[in-house]
Formats: sequence, structure tokens, C-alpha cells
Amino acid sequence: MSEYDGKQFVGIDLHRQRSVIVRQTDSGEQLAVTRIVNDPASLALQLEKAGEHPEVVLEATYGWYWAADTLQAAGASVHLAHPLGVKGFRYRRVKNDVRDARDLADLLRMNRLPEAWIAPPPTRELWELVRYRAKLVALRSGLKAQVHSVLAKAGVLI
Repeated sequence: MSEYDGKQFVGIDLHRQRSVIVRQTDSGEQLAVTRIVNDPASLALQLEKAGEHPEVVLEATYGWYWAADTLQAAGASVHLAHPLGVKGFRYRRVKNDVRDARDLADLLRMNRLPEAWIAPPPTRELWELVRYRAKLVALRSGLKAQVHSVLAKAGVLI
């Protein structure tokens, strides 16, 4: 099947350090399964094997930004699977990375993928700033509460 030149659907089970990539034909026939160490060069190299403009799906999990950006830069049509929409994966009898990647590719191929929005990088940067500020505000509030507690135990009114 290495000579297949039709449209390919690619499912990626993305993890922190390593990922599994499954390539399929438009009829669902599996072309290849590859395990990579996560870095943009490895991902782009594997995507070249999928031909021009493949349909690629990955789940919106920890650290998906770099993968989506790399895939889009390589010319892929990237889809982000909504984690709550593919939550049914955990009720399967067989649960492994290859199966997860294959099921993501199948959902995309059959046009049944619950998709999340891929925000453009400037919007993602703003999200990160808002998240960071919220964490800092929560930390500040917790520290104030601790100081007030220590002072209240000593009978000091604020």
C-alpha cells in the first residue's frame, strides 16, 4: 500500500513525549502506523508520507498547539477532536494508542468527528495571558487569606 496516492486521513494520538500516527485511505484501509518522539521535525517528516493536503486529526490534549501549527505549516487540513466528544473511547474493551489514533482517523473519515475550534496563534497567546493572570490572582488571594488567618489567630484585627 506504499504506492497509494489518493486522499489520506491521518489520526494522531498525541502524548507529552511520544505519539502514534495512523494513516488511512479514504475507504478506511490502514496504510501505516508510526510511533514518533514529539518534535516538529519528526512530525513534519511523517506528514510528508501522507501526500498533499491530508486530512489530519488530533485530540485537544496537553500541548496540542505545536502539533497543530506544524501540521498546518506542512499543508495539512487540521481538525481538533473535542475531548468530551470522543470520551466514549475509554469504554472500549481494547484501549491503546494505535486504536485511539485509528478511531480518530475513522471519525474524521466518516465525517462524525466532534470538533473543537483551533484558535489562531494570537488568540491562543491572549488565552495564555488570561490563564496566567487568573492563576496569579488565585495565588494572591490564597496568600492574603493565609496572612489574615495568622493575624486572626494572634488576635490582630484587620
